[in-house]
Amino acid sequence: MTQPIARPGLAPRFWEKKRLGDMSKDEWEALCDGCGKCCMNKLEDEDTGEVALTRVACRLFDDSTCRCSQYPIRHQFVPECIVLSPANLRHNLYWMPETCAYKLLNNGNPLPDWHPLLTGSPDSVHKAGVSMQGATVPEFEIGEDDWEDHIIEEPT
Repeated sequence: MTQPIARPGLAPRFWEKKRLGDMSKDEWEALCDGCGKCCMNKLEDEDTGEVALTRVACRLFDDSTCRCSQYPIRHQFVPECIVLSPANLRHNLYWMPETCAYKLLNNGNPLPDWHPLLTGSPDSVHKAGVSMQGATVPEFEIGEDDWEDHIIEEPT
């Protein structure tokens, strides 16, 4: 069995023992695999509610690290950025990527074998080809009417 990534203060395999709503802030944050998909702009069909993921990145997304370049103060620049929490998870699951740990665990599924908590490496999500690293276009370069041309399939 793969050992989880060392996280000071976090119990081994805590995600298998706790419900999402019972996790500490540190446990909650540790679930993020760093894929960057939640920072991609999405298109939602008004009639069906179906959500399509694009490779059009939020203006604050760093394509090389797959992280928000202004995470602590992101709401100053992108007020609509959602802070995912146990309280709003169910409301936001529909637009979350299929590979997202929060979505997987909420639906009773295990973490994928490439997840950093299992591999011990934050780069495992990139090595598995599941992240948006090096695969995005900045939103300021693409008109919103052209986002359809940048839809990507899930999982990727």
